[in-house]
Amino acid sequence: MIDRPDSEGVRAAGAELGMRLSLEDSASFLGLMEGLFEAYDLVDEMESTLPEVKYGRAPGVKPAPEDNPFNAWAVKAEIKGAASGKLSGKTVAIKDNVNVAGVTMENGSTILAGYIPETDATIVTRLLDAGADILGKSTCEYYCASGGSHTSASGPVENPVVLGHNAGGSSSGSAALVAAGIVDMATGGDQGGSIRIPAAFCGIVGLKPTHGLVPYTGIFPVELTVDHAGPITRTVADNALMLEVMAGPDGLDPRQTGAPAQAYSEGLEMPTRGLKVGVISESFGHPGAEAEVDARIREVADRLSAKGAELEEVSMPLHAAGAAIWTPIFLEGATEMMMNQNAYGTNMKGVFLESLLDRQSHWKAQADDMSETLKLGLLMGHYMSSRHKGRYYGKAQNLNRLLTAAYDDLLTRFDVLLAPTTPMATHPLPSPDASRETIVERAFAMIPNTAPSCASGHPSISVPAGTTSDGRPIGAMFVAAKQAEKTLYRAAAAVEQLSFEQEAAQ
Repeated sequence: MIDRPDSEGVRAAGAELGMRLSLEDSASFLGLMEGLFEAYDLVDEMESTLPEVKYGRAPGVKPAPEDNPFNAWAVKAEIKGAASGKLSGKTVAIKDNVNVAGVTMENGSTILAGYIPETDATIVTRLLDAGADILGKSTCEYYCASGGSHTSASGPVENPVVLGHNAGGSSSGSAALVAAGIVDMATGGDQGGSIRIPAAFCGIVGLKPTHGLVPYTGIFPVELTVDHAGPITRTVADNALMLEVMAGPDGLDPRQTGAPAQAYSEGLEMPTRGLKVGVISESFGHPGAEAEVDARIREVADRLSAKGAELEEVSMPLHAAGAAIWTPIFLEGATEMMMNQNAYGTNMKGVFLESLLDRQSHWKAQADDMSETLKLGLLMGHYMSSRHKGRYYGKAQNLNRLLTAAYDDLLTRFDVLLAPTTPMATHPLPSPDASRETIVERAFAMIPNTAPSCASGHPSISVPAGTTSDGRPIGAMFVAAKQAEKTLYRAAAAVEQLSFEQEAAQ
């Protein structure tokens, strides 16, 4: 039976809502509430259903430091997929914000330490159905609130390509495991750049799909309108193949519009000649940008032109404002949905894990243990939404329509838009005694080109584009029209081929 208040409890609840109830009023309302409580009692007694767990597995094991290179594993847990399929023989790591039944899902935090979900996320089932073998869960940043790899409760993730350096976040462990060759592919999540940033920093391929193309069912959310999940791989071909398996509606995720998966691998066979590429002027020269990174992306543009692509530099002023437009959506949306509404909220249909709702509801008891980046985000999100009552979230979403239209307009003239994925290449990880200011700067300085397409929902990919003179990877980023992932793979494959040719020449 659901707990009932007494008359004073009803009066106190009314006060929280701005009602001045007399004791007589509260007693009257308490009587009227009894029939409603009976409905809640009935719901409480009934059994709800969750998606079927199709593949057996043993509980995961947290690896010892000597068995956890780069601190990239959150937990090891082998799950054999189907005997055959598109991903047969491929090994996969699952980002630790994704539910895998019977295996811990801690989302890089202390708040969810030891939490074990009862069901698999849709993408986990799809990967296993396609024959992939899961080797475990990859480390992610504390509630995914960082573009750097230094905020997870389990400690920093090291870049396997440039030791001692940032692997990028928040899909930090996924990128490190793929770049190190420990797994063939991994899942990532991207609300502001969290697939593409680590892909760029680690010299691999990461795709943020069109918003809603890949079901988010069973993945810990941040904000409905910017939540994306996608593939992280070493090659463009594997990325396209993995997306073919992950994409398409599951009938459960309210983010989805029903767009089906496509044969994305066909994009790999499309010629470079005739590809129309707009180079976004405003994507260069950001504060903190490295001149060498900007120069390398312009070299990529020149080399694509030499291969027959049609290149033109274009101005898109709203791209420069895109990260600012994204900021209220991300901060206020995450504060409300991820924290105040305990990762689910209302006004939507979907799969609700009651165990996760219950566990997440105690987050304030461990608020002091949160990462500095999450604390900052929540302080700002709470202050602005409580002080201004959602005004700036709403205004940012209104401006987001203009940002989306600006991308759409350019993409009627160009197949893809080109930019540096990040303004800078990877930097050394902050020291253990780094200031809060340094921790935050190293978490968000790299997002100005990735955040805008999270807000607009356009698909975007990061592909390796060489290195700096001291060997740090550089990522080239393409943005395409919605549902045009095949075109993104066409452009990414062209850049990948340029890299192969350059390596052969050396």
